[in-house]
Amino acid sequence: MEEGGQGGRGEQLGSGNRETGSGSEAGREEQQWAGTPSLQSYAAAPAPPAPAAAPAPGPQNPPRAPAKWGPWITLGKVGVTLLTLGLLYNSVFAAPDTAAAWRALLATALGGAGRGPVLGALALVPVNWGLEAWKWHRLARHLGPVSFGRSLRGVLVGLTLGFATPNRVGDYAGRILELKSRRVRALGAVFLGRYCQLVATVLAGVAGLLYFLLTFYLADFPAAELGVITTAAAVCGLVLVPLYRSRLLVAALGLWRPLRRFRPALAVMPTYPARALHAVLAISGLRYAVFCAQFLLLLRAYGVGAGLGPGLAAVAGTFLLKSLVPSLNALADVGVRELSATHLFGLLGQPALPVLSASLSLWVINIALPSAAGLLLVPGLRVWRSRSA
Repeated sequence: MEEGGQGGRGEQLGSGNRETGSGSEAGREEQQWAGTPSLQSYAAAPAPPAPAAAPAPGPQNPPRAPAKWGPWITLGKVGVTLLTLGLLYNSVFAAPDTAAAWRALLATALGGAGRGPVLGALALVPVNWGLEAWKWHRLARHLGPVSFGRSLRGVLVGLTLGFATPNRVGDYAGRILELKSRRVRALGAVFLGRYCQLVATVLAGVAGLLYFLLTFYLADFPAAELGVITTAAAVCGLVLVPLYRSRLLVAALGLWRPLRRFRPALAVMPTYPARALHAVLAISGLRYAVFCAQFLLLLRAYGVGAGLGPGLAAVAGTFLLKSLVPSLNALADVGVRELSATHLFGLLGQPALPVLSASLSLWVINIALPSAAGLLLVPGLRVWRSRSA
């Protein structure tokens, strides 16, 4: 508005000077510019139709490629989910008397000696999501002032919105809605928090899967063992590069056109100092330890007798395999995690039904129940934000 006002005053002064000039000079100017269209006429006149471009060989309209392949990608994810659930059903529920055995197992775990471990796993749920809110609070306050209560609210709302969205992208929306400004940069902050959690999962999960590979698959192949150990160490090192050398990640996004749209959001990552990254990664490690403790408590409640070391390796491998498989929503995660857990614990000689029960219980107490709590906050989100503004 200020630029428009200054331009208008400039035009008035210019017109006044022209009026005070000689009449002959004004007449010559009128004759000179009579046949020349002014800037206003260019702005008011409709744009001439563009000439028809000659048809070029090859595929047209490249921006429509994601819409073209989007349904096929979704169909592929649905197929993987159905296949996973089918394999899970065939390995567990196809056995006779499974329902009766499951009812007896649940009665023993919830009403007998397993009640203590179950209550212990439930007591860790607020600790789990409290750590996640603390991590998000440390990331969000880098963008602007935000309270821990708003951070916790954003985490719970994001968990609810991500419950039914592909790869839980609704988690981004729930957290960003709680911020009053800099929402584009907040996308990068949410990604940074999730990536730190992925780093903790990969570091522990690679060690867990390495135990199973060296123990059950490569025990008689020393050369292969050395190659697998070297590969595991390289993976653990490479996963830290985008975290501590995020400028390389932002620069790499510019090399491929479909990924360039993420550069404005991820450009905030290099602004976080190394000390902040250390803190967020440490909080992610603590939260990962809480996850493992909950899983081990539930396994004990359902009578799984694996040792502590092999059990931790199986839990870490389960979390890693679940994280590597893209899912449609939180419900699809159930099949991936349960199939991985039953396979890894099966290598340790543990029956599938108790492992499946523990894994399902972990999903219920860590995802389903907090999502229901966040659902109570979603309807009043807009009203709450308008009152706090």
